[in-house]
Amino acid sequence: MWQKVEQEVLEPIRGMVWVEKGQQAVYKTSKRWLQILNQSIFNWRMLLFGIGFLLGRAMILAEMAPFALPFAASVFVLRKERTGIAVFAILAGALTHQPINALFFISALLVYACLQKGTDLFIKNRIQSLPLLVFGSSLITRTLFSLFGEGGLERVDTMLALVEGGLSLVLTLIFLQSIPLLTYKKIPQSLKNEEIVCLMILLASVMTGTIGWQINDVSVEHVVSRYLVLLFAFVGGAAIGSTVGVVTGLILSLAQVASLSQMSLLAFSGLLGGLLKEGKRFGVSLGLIIGTVLIGLYGEGRAEITSTLMESGFAILLFLLTPKTAISNISKYVPGTREHSMQQQQYLKKIRDVTASRVERFSSLFQALSHSFGSVGLSLNEEESSREVDLFLSNITEKTCQTCFKKEQCWAQNFTSTYDLMTKIMVEQEDYGDIRDRKLKRDWEKHCIKPQKVTDLMKQELSQYKASQKLKIQVQESRRLVADQLMGVSQVMGNFAKEIQREQENHQIQEEQIKDSLFQAGIDVGHVDIYSLEASNVDIEMTIPYCNNSGIAEKLIAPILSDILEETILVTHEECANYATGFCHLSFHSAREYVVETGIASAAKGGAWLSGDSHSTIEIGAGKFAVAIADGMGNGERAFIESNETLQLLQKILQSGIEEEVAIKSVNSVLSLRTTDEIFSTLDLAMIDLQDASAKFLKIGSTPSFIKRGDQVKTVEASNLPMGIIQDFDVDVVDEQLKAGDILIMMSDGIYEAPRHIENIDAWLKRKIREIDTDDPQEIADLIMEEVIRSGNNGIEDDMTVAVTKIEKNIPKWATVPHYPKVNLNRKKAQ
Repeated sequence: MWQKVEQEVLEPIRGMVWVEKGQQAVYKTSKRWLQILNQSIFNWRMLLFGIGFLLGRAMILAEMAPFALPFAASVFVLRKERTGIAVFAILAGALTHQPINALFFISALLVYACLQKGTDLFIKNRIQSLPLLVFGSSLITRTLFSLFGEGGLERVDTMLALVEGGLSLVLTLIFLQSIPLLTYKKIPQSLKNEEIVCLMILLASVMTGTIGWQINDVSVEHVVSRYLVLLFAFVGGAAIGSTVGVVTGLILSLAQVASLSQMSLLAFSGLLGGLLKEGKRFGVSLGLIIGTVLIGLYGEGRAEITSTLMESGFAILLFLLTPKTAISNISKYVPGTREHSMQQQQYLKKIRDVTASRVERFSSLFQALSHSFGSVGLSLNEEESSREVDLFLSNITEKTCQTCFKKEQCWAQNFTSTYDLMTKIMVEQEDYGDIRDRKLKRDWEKHCIKPQKVTDLMKQELSQYKASQKLKIQVQESRRLVADQLMGVSQVMGNFAKEIQREQENHQIQEEQIKDSLFQAGIDVGHVDIYSLEASNVDIEMTIPYCNNSGIAEKLIAPILSDILEETILVTHEECANYATGFCHLSFHSAREYVVETGIASAAKGGAWLSGDSHSTIEIGAGKFAVAIADGMGNGERAFIESNETLQLLQKILQSGIEEEVAIKSVNSVLSLRTTDEIFSTLDLAMIDLQDASAKFLKIGSTPSFIKRGDQVKTVEASNLPMGIIQDFDVDVVDEQLKAGDILIMMSDGIYEAPRHIENIDAWLKRKIREIDTDDPQEIADLIMEEVIRSGNNGIEDDMTVAVTKIEKNIPKWATVPHYPKVNLNRKKAQ
């Protein structure tokens, strides 16, 4: 029973194992043979020998052989070490076809060697002189052969020699372009059209060496030429296919006049095959069959149609058997193909990733440097302070106590009391410049026999000690400033790296949807390019036929896009054509949800020309708008320079992408470090986001601001010292949510403190702002300025500046045009 079970169960399993082993063996064998075949075909020596052998057989009109010498000379210049293989292959090919061609080639090669040797004395670059040398060598050799031939030198022989020399010159230029493409281990990213044509001429020239080879009335050169046309028509489309057909047919017809009709067949088949490439390989093959039948019936008649169809059939069979990977590899280097586009995208992605990686490394470097500079605190710790005091007292002792006879008694027996007394004296002089504590003074006079000398020296040394301490603090503040700046740069570079790494999305479907929608609305559009469909960050470009400056983009296209994208779209750039047959180029972007209108009123102290106050309105990227007022210390030119430089520095830092708080701290550090004078500046900054109307207020020693919303007036204030007084401070940020119709009023201390007789200035300003009827920002600023001056006895006792900003909902000039049916676009939300 067990034997029966074993026979029924195990035998099929053993059979399956043997089948699997057989499949693995076949797979390994086929893979090994494919590797051997691949190495043989793409081996440079084998490839060079095969090309040289066929070019040695190639002739034109059965009399001229312009292929051999240009090929050998090009190999000599490009790959000198392979010249022997090329010469041997050409001689072998010539001997199998016409031995006289071998003698002609050897003679021409010797003439070229002599000319090249002489030319090297004057021209170092051989590539520049190579075509002319080949032309001269071919012309001289053919002329000598005709001169010493049977019929002597005749006019026809001279013409043939000139034609052969000219062809040799042209072929040399072509081989110099095409041979490197066969020798590169890695072909360049894409081939130019000229390089493709040169490569086709080389292949067609090689095919002329197969003329006369037939297998059962099937011409080998016809099969190979049609196979090349099929391959390139499938890869590059109608343009490449027809070009390859024309070039290949032209070379074959020059080599054999009987093949003149092949040029028409190959060109027409390449065109049809390229047009039918959407039908994959069978569509391209159908194009060759149609071209073969039509040209065959027209040119050769029905008698020869059978052999021509057989040749096309063999070419189609080779084409169908060509591996998909081989066709894909060829497609990567032909411009316009899908594989080439993917290859380019991968290359660009690699470049983008490498760039982003380097930017990220720089960002990490700046971050590490920032941590390194910021590791040292601004204030000295207790141990460091104690060490500084010890060094100071040691210096005093060295200059006074070293020669005193009571040194042993003071510093050995009574060290603690001596040290405490000198420390207290140091503190007294540091705080008051003298010893005010009488008890301390009496104790010191009892303790020391030279009290006045010690205190005078301590007073002198104390000034240097203070200067040293101040210098150390400034150095540490400089380190903090550098640390903050490096951290800001690190953040900017990190954000830039993220922007680089963003993939460019394919919006082909959305582009077609928008184009169809505009076409249904009666607008003819050339093409649509979508760069971004992210909400609030739309970026679209398109071309339309000549519009004669009718404003169709602003009046019709932008409103339709606004309806499709469900947000307001504006025309940001319009370039109209200069002639009726041209195209107009348009750019569309998302409109901001809110817009601002500002009004400024300013007056200098005493009616002078130059005010110490400065103001600025700053357009910052990412849809932000900033209003700033800076007030320099004092009045006049120096205060103006101080406040103006503060705003300019702040504007540059903000526009670089650094955050507001870091920017203000950086400006404060610069103001506190760049001079020893007590110069400071106040700053009132409002950052408004035009997408959601949110606002950030950063007030550095500035007066309160006011927000008017209808009949309500709200105060915005923060407690921060002016910039430049202390090195390190925290910025107090006040967040407010604004609404459409809100009016923001900012002012300098000259406005806020002018009405000196009014006790509650906040309530007075709120009442005056509430009583203003107009909503025009400039009128509001002028009215506030006028009211403040009148309330201050009609005098301008300080620099005055008031900035009024009105926030409104952005209403486009042209209303949205509804479009039906509605288009559903796949879009990203704003980040």
